[in-house]
Amino acid sequence: MTPSQRTAIRLGAIRFCIASLIVYATVAFGEGWLYATLGRAGAYALWTILFILLGSVTLAPLAPSVSRPRFATIFTLAFLGYAIGWIVAYFVLRGSVGEWVGSFAGCLLIAVVFASAFGRLSSTPQLFVYLFAANSVGYFLGSILNSLFGGPVGMLSWGIAHGIFFGAGLGAVLGEIEDVKKEDVEM
Repeated sequence: MTPSQRTAIRLGAIRFCIASLIVYATVAFGEGWLYATLGRAGAYALWTILFILLGSVTLAPLAPSVSRPRFATIFTLAFLGYAIGWIVAYFVLRGSVGEWVGSFAGCLLIAVVFASAFGRLSSTPQLFVYLFAANSVGYFLGSILNSLFGGPVGMLSWGIAHGIFFGAGLGAVLGEIEDVKKEDVEM
């Protein structure tokens, strides 16, 4: 692992954790209101949009070879694929099987989009492994923390765990396809 890859993993974890914490805070403090106001589909759409907007902003500096608008487009397509793969699997299969299949499908779609967009199709399996491992650890650790603490603290803990690990996975992907140097990334 190169220093630039370590930097990308670390910064991805920190930056995406912030995005995740904001999204999970809307769940912790507004889930009931969002379901009542927007319905289940509307709430999930809002959370997907928030992840796309915040993820695009926080992770764009880790992709210096593309403009921010181009990165936002790539990330939007990747995260839409992730969300669709996850949500369909979860609502069709339900429970932990749906969560595992959702993580698999969603991470595979992100890997394909990033590999295609950066001209690295042969790296798709490696990118998928980074994403699937990191996302799954973060999501399921977060679920355990949520069960342990409950309420808003549990949900915020879930957001932190998921954000750190999924962000590290996204950072690993960007570190693999980019040469990320700490001094090039705006803090």
